[in-house]
Amino acid sequence: MAKEERFVKVYSQGKMNVSEIWVDTMTGINYIFHASGYAGGMTPLLDRDGKPVVTPDDELKWIKEK
Repeated sequence: MAKEERFVKVYSQGKMNVSEIWVDTMTGINYIFHASGYAGGMTPLLDRDGKPVVTPDDELKWIKEK
């Protein structure tokens, strides 16, 4: 049985300047990762109210099955 990954990449754009969205499959919290050249960083993805974007449980099940 394969080990279940905790973080799953659900979106990616760019080649030199890369932006990705990762989902924590345990909590559902979305993170944005951005890299440019040799520098990069990751932070929780926030909605307009400043609260973390959380993937609903039914979508989390679908993401885990991929």
